[in-house]
Amino acid sequence: MRKYFFGANASTEWNKNRLEREVPNYKHYNVDLRNYHEIETLFKNYGKDIKLVVHTAAQPSHDWAAKEPITDFTINAVGTLNMLEITRLYCEKAVFIFTSTNKVYGDTPNYLPLVEKETRWEINENHIFYKNGINESMSIDNSKHSLFGASKVAADILAQEYGKYFAMNVGIFRGGCLTGPNHSGTQLHGFLSYLMKCAVTGEHYSVFGYKGKQVRDNIHSWDLVNMFWQFFQNPRQGEVYNAGGGRFSNCSMIEAIQLCEEITGKKMNYSYMETNRIGDHIWYISDLSKFKEHYPEWQWKYNMNDILVQIFQNVKK
Repeated sequence: MRKYFFGANASTEWNKNRLEREVPNYKHYNVDLRNYHEIETLFKNYGKDIKLVVHTAAQPSHDWAAKEPITDFTINAVGTLNMLEITRLYCEKAVFIFTSTNKVYGDTPNYLPLVEKETRWEINENHIFYKNGINESMSIDNSKHSLFGASKVAADILAQEYGKYFAMNVGIFRGGCLTGPNHSGTQLHGFLSYLMKCAVTGEHYSVFGYKGKQVRDNIHSWDLVNMFWQFFQNPRQGEVYNAGGGRFSNCSMIEAIQLCEEITGKKMNYSYMETNRIGDHIWYISDLSKFKEHYPEWQWKYNMNDILVQIFQNVKK
C-alpha cells in the first residue's frame, strides 16, 4: 500500500524480504485491514496464543488523505475497528498497541504563544508547555485536523473505548515524526529520511512555509519500540501517551538542513515555498512525562544527530 500511496521508493517490500531471510520464524501475511473476514481468519488460526498486537498499519500522510478521503478513512478508522473487534473476540487478553498521531490535536498547537527565533519557532518560556512540550491535556476538538487527522481521531477514540469499555489492555501512542535508518521516506511522508536522501543524492528538496523554522521532535524507532515493550510488560486499559523526541530530540527545518550538510559535507539543493501545508504544525514538541511516570525505566537513547547519522550511513550504502 505504501507503494500505492507514495510511489516505488516508499515500498517496504525490501524490508519484508529481509525479515523473511534473516528471521527464521517470521511469517508474513498479505492481508488487507479493511477486509474483516481476512483478518478474522488469521486471528482464528492463532486464537489466544496471540499475546501482543502492534497496530501500525495506516495511510500516514495528511496531504495524501485529501486525494482519497474514503480510502484514508477505511484504512485508518475502519481498519482499526476491525483489528480491535477481532482482538476482543479471539484474544481479548492480548495487549493491543495502537500508533495514533499528534495530528489528533489538529492545528490547536498553532494557537500557542509562539516566539520567532533565529532558526526556529519556540513557545513562550512562561507557558506551561515550554519546559517539556505538549502533553495529553491538549484538546482534540474544534480544530482543523486534515482528513488524515480526522480518521486517526476516530481510530484513537475507538482504541481508548475498547480499552475502557471492555477492560482490554490497549495503549494509544500519539506519535509525530517516527523514523530510523530503515525508513522508506518520501516527499509526503518520513521527512528526515527523505531529507537525508536528498542531501546525499543532490535531489531537490522543497521547504513549505513558516520561514523553514517549523519545529518537530523526532523519535528513533528503537526508542518507540522500547516504549511498546515497557507497555507490554505492564499494560493499562485505554491509556493515551504522547510519543516523540521531546526536548531531547527536536529540530526546525533550517536546523535539520544544517545538520544534514554537516554530516554529508555537501550543500543541499533546496528551495523555500511561502505557502505552508494546510494545518501543518508550526511548533510541536511532545511531552512524555506521563509515560515516563508510568514507566520510569524508559529513557531516550538516540538524539537528532544520532538519528541522522544512522540514516546517512544507510542511504549511502
